[in-house]
Amino acid sequence: MLVSPSPVSRLHSRMCPPIFDTEVPVERRDFLKTTAAAGLAVMCPRISVAEQEKLPDLVVAKGADPAKITVAAVAALGGMGRFVKKGEVVVVKPNIGWDRAPEFAANTNPFVVGAVVKMCIDAGAKKVKVFDNTCNNAKRCYANSGIAAEAQKMGAEVSFVEERKFREVDIRGTTLKKWAIYQDALEADKIINVPVAKQHGLSRLTLSMKNMMGVMGGKRGKLHGSIDEYLVDMARFMKPSLVILDAVRILVAHGPTGGDLKDVRKLDTVIAGTDMVAIDAYGATLFGLKGTDLGYVRLGAAAGVGRMDIGNMKISMISA
Repeated sequence: MLVSPSPVSRLHSRMCPPIFDTEVPVERRDFLKTTAAAGLAVMCPRISVAEQEKLPDLVVAKGADPAKITVAAVAALGGMGRFVKKGEVVVVKPNIGWDRAPEFAANTNPFVVGAVVKMCIDAGAKKVKVFDNTCNNAKRCYANSGIAAEAQKMGAEVSFVEERKFREVDIRGTTLKKWAIYQDALEADKIINVPVAKQHGLSRLTLSMKNMMGVMGGKRGKLHGSIDEYLVDMARFMKPSLVILDAVRILVAHGPTGGDLKDVRKLDTVIAGTDMVAIDAYGATLFGLKGTDLGYVRLGAAAGVGRMDIGNMKISMISA
């Protein structure tokens, strides 16, 4: 059942340490020590170096069925059981920011989201939560995007964000020092980031790093002046276990809201990986750009948040 929305200002972000990290980031450990959620310490799966070397850095899956290519992409990365363990609470974070139907590509494809939810539950997740701090009216966004219905159908707990559940935490970034982050995101065992690929007037493109602003509260408009730096600070603070970029339909102009089908390109593609910088660098190519054309990708790579050298990555191209 959906929880009634509270009036909050809108934006997007959060995360668990990446699959191959050796330890939980210091700021995340500190938060866990000082909250009642300390018992839910993040336990991301570890694999051997030999096993890691056999897996691709990115998977690009193409096909007519959004759910099928999503499942195929995750399978090629080792399966959802690599990322989600039995009894874990998982946040699946799509873009649900706009009051638009799926064909306009302003929000994440609902069948991509539904497939991710089902895979998490099949992997043994105790609970799968789906939410976003929307820009338009939350009730209309959740309904018209098709995400609420599909996620609930697959077993997710879908809720509107509540202002009382935002907690100010130490981001400890170069530019972003403190910010209000949604409690459900902070306390989750795992976060799976499921953005849609689209044009954006401020950041040029909105992909995985910007999608994580959806777990942020407060006056997010204050971040617009140094958006690239803020996105990198948030990406350093909150790292999803898995990223699945929806490029079933991409919005190539008049983003992030869209509203004209002439601005939509149907690519029937999803890109999956564990590195947001790499995902966004590859996502840029869908628009005829390079990762270096996006400030937050350049800064993220320079800060060691991830890699943007996709030419040197192991990329698996599959059809499903």
